[in-house]
Amino acid sequence: MAPPEARTVVSKHRDHLRILVLETDEPHPDTQREKGSFGEVMNELFEEAGEAHEPKLGIETLMMYAVEPDGGRIPNAGEIGEDIHAILITGSVYDAHSDEEWVMKLLRLIRDIRFTGICFGHQILCRALGSEVRPQRDNEWELSHTRLTLSDVGRKLFNIPYSEPPHIHLHEMHLDKVVAPPDPTQTDLLRDDAEVHVWATSDHTEVQGVYIHKRMFTTQGHMEFDEKMVRRQLEMRVESGTLEEGDAAEAEERAEWMHDGLVVAKAVLRFFHGDDDAAGVIRP
Repeated sequence: MAPPEARTVVSKHRDHLRILVLETDEPHPDTQREKGSFGEVMNELFEEAGEAHEPKLGIETLMMYAVEPDGGRIPNAGEIGEDIHAILITGSVYDAHSDEEWVMKLLRLIRDIRFTGICFGHQILCRALGSEVRPQRDNEWELSHTRLTLSDVGRKLFNIPYSEPPHIHLHEMHLDKVVAPPDPTQTDLLRDDAEVHVWATSDHTEVQGVYIHKRMFTTQGHMEFDEKMVRRQLEMRVESGTLEEGDAAEAEERAEWMHDGLVVAKAVLRFFHGDDDAAGVIRP
């Protein structure tokens, strides 16, 4: 069952995943006209990743706008049916370290279901498990095309052989960051012996993503962004006064560079589908 406000897009093969996307922001108006909401953008990316999966995976994407002060709603845990395989929390201009009521409700939603989060979603999920989220101390943004250095777990998640450099590239768009990964001994939402893995780092951000077997797979970078979306998000932040024009101009030069969003989307689908056991990524 889906919460009553959910919108659904379906692309089915015999084997399929049912994903709930909680949209915590709206894209630039031009992106909205061309591609739809962030949930629709994610659905398109996951459809492409599902076609590349072996065997092919159909994607059923349910979308809910979750920013309650802006007319959205966060579902109650009881509204999320057992047929939902995973929940994705999108990126957002809002602060994951704020104590606004809708942010606190989002934190309380975490339960025994596979979660993934992008940017704000990554930060919210880590905060829910006890991590500190705060702005970079020198107020330096991490923007546009960024090289990430993979850990051994990251190599396994993305099928990067040891004969190749330990790097992938994603578009970034954040000032806030997760200071340290969740500590299982500091939360009752994880077993004390749960293994929490940071799958990549960058010069700006020590925790670029967190992987917990059968529980959570987050990414600070945006697998869903393309060149136009990067340029428009930079424009929105300059217009709002949160980003200097010089920083945006420098980041805009890298917006067209090739990135690995599809590689990350494929790995997230494998996580949702439970393929990590068969692939031997991590044993519990």
